[in-house]
Amino acid sequence: MNTVTIVLLLLAVVVISIIIVVFSQMRERARIERARRVTSLEDAYNRAFRIYDELPGQYLTRDIKLLLLHRMEEVCQHLQQERTELPVKNWLAQVNENKQKVLDGTDEHPKVIIDSPEKSNYIKELLQNLFKLVESLHKSGKIDAATAKSNLRHVLFTIHKTHADLFVFQARDHVRQGQLRKAIHSYHLAATEIGKSQGNEMAARAVANFKERIRELEQELASGQKTRTAEQQGRLDKEWDTFLHDDDWKKKADYDH
Repeated sequence: MNTVTIVLLLLAVVVISIIIVVFSQMRERARIERARRVTSLEDAYNRAFRIYDELPGQYLTRDIKLLLLHRMEEVCQHLQQERTELPVKNWLAQVNENKQKVLDGTDEHPKVIIDSPEKSNYIKELLQNLFKLVESLHKSGKIDAATAKSNLRHVLFTIHKTHADLFVFQARDHVRQGQLRKAIHSYHLAATEIGKSQGNEMAARAVANFKERIRELEQELASGQKTRTAEQQGRLDKEWDTFLHDDDWKKKADYDH
């Protein structure tokens, strides 16, 4: 075997070794990139599911529910393409079942009484995550500008409403205990909090209702006589509790205004 042949053989070995190393590195990079995609998709599904599953019913509208379910469905479809070991098939079946319930109006999301700062802050965190999700869907072109604006305005209003709900709960408790001055103060705090949603007609309506209630309590404090029966007050309390689901008001409200 002459020198030229030996050199060529060595060169061939080097080239083959380089090809093997490059191929191995490419496979490893592809594996890492796939793992990142799967992790990112799994996180996206879990974020949307957490909002849908844990946000109390009084903060979820039909449109928000469908938006979250559509997001989960989209993520599941991407995960199926990745052929992961995650229970994507079960997730997708549950998403489709929940979507049908929402469309039929038979889905159940329990309402939660906001009776502590901890609950208020926890729900606020969920709503802030929802706000970020809607923003990201708009930036990625998955929802149009009008849909994004409508939902963002609504979510921003509900973020303020979480704190207002706590103040309303405290105000009602003060009224039951006959502490009218404290009740008036709590209603003032509720009006201030909900008033932060400037330009929102639902917020303006809520502020007007709070101011009316404050005037009544001030009259009651001055006269010593109740301005409303327990039944009348119960109806007003229910109106606030179902505020976001008042279909008659929704027809009047223009979120895109």
